Amino acid sequence: PTTISAVKQYLKPKEVLIFIHTAENQSYVWAIPYNSKIKFLKSKIDKKRVTQIVKHLREILAPDPQTLGDIPEFDFKQAYELYSELLKPIEIVWKDATDLIIVASEPLGQLPFGILPVSPINTQKMENVLFENYRKIPWLIREVSITRQPSAASFVTLRSLPKGNPGRKAFAGFGDPIFNQQQLSQVEEEGVKQIATTVLGKTIQVRGIRITDTGNLDSNTITSSRIDMLNRLPDTAEEIKSIAKALDADPTADIFLGRQASEGRVKSMDLSDRRVLVFATHALVPKDLDGLDQPALALCSPEISEENEDGLLTLGEILKLKLNADWVVLSACNTGASAGAGAEAVSGLGRAFFYAGTRAILVSMWPVETTSARELTTGLFQYQKAEPALSR
Repeated sequence: PTTISAVKQYLKPKEVLIFIHTAENQSYVWAIPYNSKIKFLKSKIDKKRVTQIVKHLREILAPDPQTLGDIPEFDFKQAYELYSELLKPIEIVWKDATDLIIVASEPLGQLPFGILPVSPINTQKMENVLFENYRKIPWLIREVSITRQPSAASFVTLRSLPKGNPGRKAFAGFGDPIFNQQQLSQVEEEGVKQIATTVLGKTIQVRGIRITDTGNLDSNTITSSRIDMLNRLPDTAEEIKSIAKALDADPTADIFLGRQASEGRVKSMDLSDRRVLVFATHALVPKDLDGLDQPALALCSPEISEENEDGLLTLGEILKLKLNADWVVLSACNTGASAGAGAEAVSGLGRAFFYAGTRAILVSMWPVETTSARELTTGLFQYQKAEPALSR
């Protein structure tokens, strides 16, 4: 375990580290600023209530809609309850900060804190444009940037790492793996699948629902599943190409799609000379597939890759990778199911990539409409390219 003094040593001006622990009868919050006194809070909200709110908000954020009109209204009252119990009483410490570093374990590990409103909200339905009033909501993300850390010790360790070699290659991306022969035939026949645009009343493509040909992995209704039963995520190929373009990467040497997105390729490549790594595929947790006993990323199945591998890049195998990356992006893998089943994928795979040698991880905490997902991730790297001084 690390110490408060060690944490303060690695904080920068305008940064505050907030540590939240939810217990059976109450919650404990530490706010550790850069150069002033820490503040400690005991809140009456307990683990049972926090779990109820997080589960409820996640169900709203992950509704699996067919059209935009199917998306339910956000519950601002319960979201503000969390804010008022955990963050508002310590506002005096972080209100002048620009960056919050949050350490929060289960059940808060599944909650994107940026969606909490910083004041009570009275909303009225807008008849003309769906969710138009959301533009004016005082979301926490409008006040500060938010970074998540697995632990305070991880924060100290990551901040003490030396900067990466500036001579590293920009990028390597792995996406749209193929899981069975039928999918391979579709790829060969159809070529590149175009991404659908989002129009009210028409079907939308949601990035991140973990689906097999027998159902939704996040619904907890599947009793048996193999890697060759996973659905493709063909729209992820365009995202990888877009990020590669933003980073001036070589599309012929740095992009690995379809049957090239294989476990053997990942494990045999020298990934220590890449600044950004992207894995755009399903993230799996124990028991998602038959015999799977640890979190994993799904890559090409053995029948497609023709490798002596099982197609699953597991937590244990990630730990053995040698990386020196500034970012690892885990895209298209909604790993925070509303019932909590997928949370281990973010925490487990995330920690594994930290240990393997990355300085930051970018993940989605709820399903995102696919065109928006591509614009968000691609735009992120375009902004950083335009302003290199921007921190991650």
